[in-house]
Amino acid sequence: MPAELALWLYCIARSDDPLPEGLPGVDARHAAERVEHGGLAALVSRVSMDEFGEEPLRDNLNDLAWLERVARSHEAVLERALEQATIVPVRLCTIFADADGVVRLLDQERETLEDALGALAGRGEWSVKLLVDRTALEAAAGVDLPEPDAEGSGAAYMLRRRHERQVRDLADGIARDLAHDVQARICDEADDAVVNAPQNRELSGHEGEMVLNGAYLVEAATVER
Repeated sequence: MPAELALWLYCIARSDDPLPEGLPGVDARHAAERVEHGGLAALVSRVSMDEFGEEPLRDNLNDLAWLERVARSHEAVLERALEQATIVPVRLCTIFADADGVVRLLDQERETLEDALGALAGRGEWSVKLLVDRTALEAAAGVDLPEPDAEGSGAAYMLRRRHERQVRDLADGIARDLAHDVQARICDEADDAVVNAPQNRELSGHEGEMVLNGAYLVEAATVER
């Protein structure tokens, strides 16, 4: 018996804008398609409830390999859509039982979605992540701190621990100041900004310690600057 299907939502656009229909979705067996209502269009794809239903989804979200694959597929669809239209992207794992549920969303949130599309027109969302090499940062922070010279005693141990704590505190301050400076410079050019929590290193694959994970709305004419 075929598995029951639901609809995974990627983004919302205006109904007269092109969207990348036919692109493989997060469930590679099903391609992206449109659901239109009231001048808006939702880009969706069908997903199997055997994999994306409430219970299996809860288990799969704890599987980093599965989550990475699905997140990358979701992002790939959004990137293609963004090449063709102004879109309002939606969060990962926004799933509806059927097209009627998507239509209700478009109807109930029409005003909010239209306002968002108007605000996003001619602008792009840019992600900026600032990573530091903690070892190098602490080495730089400790340059002007004299190393404790006492050895072989409880006092020496306490001095070393205090020195390590001072180095960590100085490194933390350098990282905070740098993140604040980057944030301030970008906000001078951006129309809007949001600072998100640092990403999971295992999921994103980044090296180093993430001290800034920002998203910025920038006018197209400002991007190069």
